[in-house]
Parts: sequence; structure tokens; C-alpha cells
Amino acid sequence: MAAAASEGSDMFDEIVMAEERFHGEGYQEGYAEGSHVGVVEGRRYGLLHGAKIGSEIGCYLGFALTWQCLLQNCPDEKNSKKIKALDSLIGMIQKFPYEDPTYDKLQEDLEKIRGKFKQKSSVIQPSHIRTCCRSPR
Repeated sequence: MAAAASEGSDMFDEIVMAEERFHGEGYQEGYAEGSHVGVVEGRRYGLLHGAKIGSEIGCYLGFALTWQCLLQNCPDEKNSKKIKALDSLIGMIQKFPYEDPTYDKLQEDLEKIRGKFKQKSSVIQPSHIRTCCRSPR
């Protein structure tokens, strides 16, 4: 009779504890699924954001290299100052840590490059190259 009573209490314990057990199992499944989705979404966001930054930096580098090349053909004191400034921008871009997304000063360095680019692009105008580098007739 004692065995029957213990079997009955185990059966009732399972019924009473079912809600708690299912809640725990559901939490574990939800946590695992959320972790997986979070990793996938984080990777996609990181790729997109990294590509945008890479494209922006590439644009700045293209600007600086193009103007550096154009201004080197026009020996002038003003142009030599512009070339030095462009060299500075190119140096900043070359030192930028593309491969290290955990670099703690990534945003700070990116802002410095943006500022330097804005400064240089406001000084260098397309009219400068037209008046300086006309081919002799």
C-alpha cells in the first residue's frame, strides 16, 4: 500500500511540476534560437556597416591620390603645401586599422579622417587644376 501511495504522489508531482518544467524547456529553446538569430543578424549588420566604412575610406583615398598626382605636375609653392596635406591624409588612411574591428579608437580615427578630408576638399577646387595644368600650345 505504501508503494501505491508513493507512485500516486510521484504522478501528481509530475502533473503539478509540468508547468515549471515546460517553462524551463521553452526558455532554453527560446534562448538557443535567439542566440543563433542574434549572431546571424549581428554578422549581417557588421558586414554592411564595414562595407560602408570601407567604401567611404576608399573614396577619400581615391580623392587624395588623384589630386596628389594632378598637383605633382604643377610645381608651385601653394601646390607643394597641398601635396603635403594630401600626404598627411593618405598616411592617416594607410594607418587605419581595417582588419581590427575591436580597435578601441576606430570611430575616433574615422572622424579624424573625415575632418581632414573635409578640410582638404574645401581647399582643393577643380578650378585650381584647370589654371595650373593647362597643356602648352
